[in-house]
Amino acid sequence: MITRLSPDARAAARAALPDWQHEGERDALTRSFVFADFGAAFAFMTRVALLAEKADHHPEWHNVYNRVDILLTTHDAGGLTTRDVALAQAIDAAFTG
Repeated sequence: MITRLSPDARAAARAALPDWQHEGERDALTRSFVFADFGAAFAFMTRVALLAEKADHHPEWHNVYNRVDILLTTHDAGGLTTRDVALAQAIDAAFTG
């Protein structure tokens, strides 16, 4: 079973993911992405969906037109884990790459 990040590991993860915010109530990472239009936003969501499926770790997300809001937390662990950090890093690479 995967366990929640320790406070030190959480701080290190936050430092390594400067574009992500920590949502304390749910112990989650959040980030908003803005694109030129709906097509670009949907293409990004498709890339993230493939990454998430491969990792067997799925985001909570919301899309309106050119904006995609993502929340990552590991429900089974009750908060942030290494799986969330790894997926956030992969999402960042999909956004810039």
